[in-house]
Amino acid sequence: MAKNSENILILGLGGVGYYLARRLAHEGYAITAIETDREKLRRADAEVDIRLIRGDAMNFATWKEADAKSMDYLIAVTDNDAVNMMSSLIAHRLGIQRKIVRVRSLEIWERRAFLTPEDLHIDLVIRPEELTAQEMVRLIKICAGNVIFDIADSTMQVIGTDIGEESALARMQIKDISCRYDDFYFRVVSIARGIQTLIPTGDDEILPQDHVYILVRKRDVPRLMELVGVSRRRRHRVMVVGGGKIGSRVAQLLEGTQPVRIIERNERRAEALSFRLNKTEILHGDGSDADTLIQAGLLDMDTIITATEDNETNIMTSALAKHLIRSQEGGVVGTEGKTITLVKKMEYPVLAATMGSDIVLNKKSLAGNEIIKYIRRGKLLSVVHLHGFEAEVVELVAGKDAPITKKPLSNLDVMKGKIIIGGFCRKGKWEIAVGNTRIHPGDKVLAICTSSHLKDLQGLILA
Repeated sequence: MAKNSENILILGLGGVGYYLARRLAHEGYAITAIETDREKLRRADAEVDIRLIRGDAMNFATWKEADAKSMDYLIAVTDNDAVNMMSSLIAHRLGIQRKIVRVRSLEIWERRAFLTPEDLHIDLVIRPEELTAQEMVRLIKICAGNVIFDIADSTMQVIGTDIGEESALARMQIKDISCRYDDFYFRVVSIARGIQTLIPTGDDEILPQDHVYILVRKRDVPRLMELVGVSRRRRHRVMVVGGGKIGSRVAQLLEGTQPVRIIERNERRAEALSFRLNKTEILHGDGSDADTLIQAGLLDMDTIITATEDNETNIMTSALAKHLIRSQEGGVVGTEGKTITLVKKMEYPVLAATMGSDIVLNKKSLAGNEIIKYIRRGKLLSVVHLHGFEAEVVELVAGKDAPITKKPLSNLDVMKGKIIIGGFCRKGKWEIAVGNTRIHPGDKVLAICTSSHLKDLQGLILA
């Protein structure tokens, strides 16, 4: 596929900046990055094909070296809010049309803020902690903790669930599923196994302990959930381990609608939370300790969030919680106590999912995905990132001469193991795509691919 014509300037190659540089470079964008830290520059130089400049974003000579006037986007994601906001003003003066800025402070979001995004010429404000808390709350509220995304004008859904020993799909090959269950169509579109994310082919087999995402028409969701053996009832009781920015914000958003209990290790912070969150129960203790979890009412909880500031603590606490719940329930998997695990390292989401976490969130990737969706909005109708997977659900319109329109899906070898076409919309009606489906120019298409193959996907459907 030809390179994207847009030029992007990224300030800061920390977690969000590096994630964006890697993802956008894969899609063919021309990326220039400014960073002061030698180690971050060395890592990016070894792993990403982008233009790198070592310099200070507050030095005008650095902007000149980056040829900032030729840029279409500024993405300011340094660790300094003031630098990011000032960079938007500089970019505006230089004629950069679209400015995306990370700001941790909530004040800029408020209606009566002294400085607003409009004052600073910011087109998109990103706050990773707020995005993460909002996403956690959204996930808590849907479908009993089994992840469900509405897509395709809300006529299709993607369901994420574990496969237990007794599941009807366990030990079945993908190609046999549609033959056995031909009264309604659904597609297994992604599998997490070990530390791998699989885009399955017909020969792949679903195994117990796999975590899968399944695409299905909304009207068929109850039948699918009965088939795979999960309950649709909503979760209500929430335990949060860690009362930092994200954990306390989740409690604040849920207060008054659902019972929330926070376990906070730091005594001073726990005391402060007890005054600030009037409708949340605050407990002082070590949430990574089994006795503390049991005494705090773990076995009565429907959703457990681990949101401390330590990756390993969050992953191990989620694994411990799942173990304690399963021990109490005689080894039944996936019935109660769904876990949402916060991780900071970009490499950890799949690992955490395989250790028992039902949903794994990374605030850097959430922030990055929000920015990517904004940049892509002209070409892609929608993008949903599958939590705990390196995979995306993308909605596109098939181009007039796109390769996907030339053959039935089963004959497109370029897709195997990389891309699945899950559904299509023709004349306003969404359908699940199967092997003999042939996509027409102008059809809306739902595709699932690993994050690294988005460029290939666009070449297949948009060309």
